[in-house]
Amino acid sequence: MSDVAVAGGGLIGLATAWRAAQRGLSVTVVDDSPGTGASAAAAGMLAPVTEAGYREEALLRLGLASVERWPAFAADVERAGGTPVGLRTAGTLVVGFDEDDVRELTALHAYQRELGLDAERLTPREARRREPSLTPRVRGGLLVAGDHSVDGRALHAALLQAAQVAGVRLIRDRVTALRVDGGRAAGLETAGGTIAAGTVVLALGAHSGRLPGVPPLPVRPVKGQILRLAGATDLLEGTVRALVRGRQVYLVPYAGDRLIVGATTEDRGFDPTVTAGGVHDLLHDAIDVVPAISELELVETLARWRPGTPDNAPLLGPGPLPGLVLATGHHRNGVLLTPVTAEVTAELLATGVLPEVAAPFTTDRFGR
Repeated sequence: MSDVAVAGGGLIGLATAWRAAQRGLSVTVVDDSPGTGASAAAAGMLAPVTEAGYREEALLRLGLASVERWPAFAADVERAGGTPVGLRTAGTLVVGFDEDDVRELTALHAYQRELGLDAERLTPREARRREPSLTPRVRGGLLVAGDHSVDGRALHAALLQAAQVAGVRLIRDRVTALRVDGGRAAGLETAGGTIAAGTVVLALGAHSGRLPGVPPLPVRPVKGQILRLAGATDLLEGTVRALVRGRQVYLVPYAGDRLIVGATTEDRGFDPTVTAGGVHDLLHDAIDVVPAISELELVETLARWRPGTPDNAPLLGPGPLPGLVLATGHHRNGVLLTPVTAEVTAELLATGVLPEVAAPFTTDRFGR
């Protein structure tokens, strides 16, 4: 029997398992296809300041705590996993196209300044000087030097190796239910049998809310469509996020010649469809921002589901059953929050104490 069974082998599940193993716990991760869910589609933005939402100050603090951990976390993963994770620290540029977009940027900047966040207002000329491939129609921008990006797929590959080197056991099987014994989580049921464990970590992303045996959780799927393009060598220095006549689009460059364009946000349940309309809107807005994108090769289209919650914040800490620990509900911030989630969950598993930074994100906030 393992000390810990982790349901889910995405970024959150693997990172938590790795950190728990480093604390001396025996850990088993169960996933029939690790890294093919939301982790496969993630653009990898590490952007707590750019993503700062009104009345989401607790989530902002968690995001800032996590982005501070990212350089050391990336170095640790690369050292243990033996491969680079593609951390890019060139900052994020947010641009707007019309007067309404500029007004929204102005309001965002005012809010950022009110919270003491580091963001610099740029003129159109300054924005284009930073990213020469931008269209001349850009009306203004914000530079957030501390918002970065990482290659989510490279990170997953490195974490998978790091976890196994640390002694984590990976079982490639489908989780079918939470095993409950005497009112306590006692392991996982899988298509191939039973995995007994002293504690279970639920890290199934958007599927966390529908695993048999788990009491109801406020987690729902939020569909996102994303595009990957090739041929973008030296096209962008850092991440560009844009407001294009009220719509949001982001462009995230990676090592080599790859570029991610994303992403839609749709409440359509577990619909896996990549739609013509979704692809059209993303490409239309991306080309408006950087006209040279029209010459790139479209190499992949993908739809996956973010794990949404009523307040867009994660579910961390003790679950609704003894022996069940939650590490899910990260919505748009799964990659960003991977280091801090793994750290606080491993601390809870090893000591029984949930660190203070995670306290606002237990299910208690929903009256449970």
